[in-house]
Amino acid sequence: MCPYRESGTNGLCPQKRGESMKVILLKDVKALGKKGQVVEVSEGYANNFLLKTKSAVIANAQNMNVLKTQEGSKMYKRERDFEEAKHLAEKMKDIVLKFTVKAGEGGRLFGSVTSKDIADKLLKDYKIETDKKKVYLEDAIKIAGITEVEIKLFEGVIAKIKVQVSAE
Repeated sequence: MCPYRESGTNGLCPQKRGESMKVILLKDVKALGKKGQVVEVSEGYANNFLLKTKSAVIANAQNMNVLKTQEGSKMYKRERDFEEAKHLAEKMKDIVLKFTVKAGEGGRLFGSVTSKDIADKLLKDYKIETDKKKVYLEDAIKIAGITEVEIKLFEGVIAKIKVQVSAE
């Protein structure tokens, strides 16, 4: 019970009103922040919701050190992945994927070569795993010939390969 209770305060203690605490979010919380952010919220919201649902932890020195360590390892991993992607892009610039497809007159293919076909062929022939969504084709290849295709390996790293389609 609050010794300072006054009438008209709806039962809230005037000393407690407005107190807040810093927490580190463990999950994305709508209208509050994303995972890993340090935010300031009211004590009641923190104790009654965020901490109980394990959506956050109190931002004390130990938890802040853990957060800094995690951020450091994320940055290191991101830099390492970026360097690997640049190295792979350098190796991929000499790749020529060869497809033989049935065709009609004028080199028009009966089928087409899609981004999925290109991703599968890269995996089969060169052991390079890529997602078909990362292979940029404006439209499926429907005419025999050589086409240059871009593949997004990482944010800011795009490899270019040649796809040679010949008529059967």
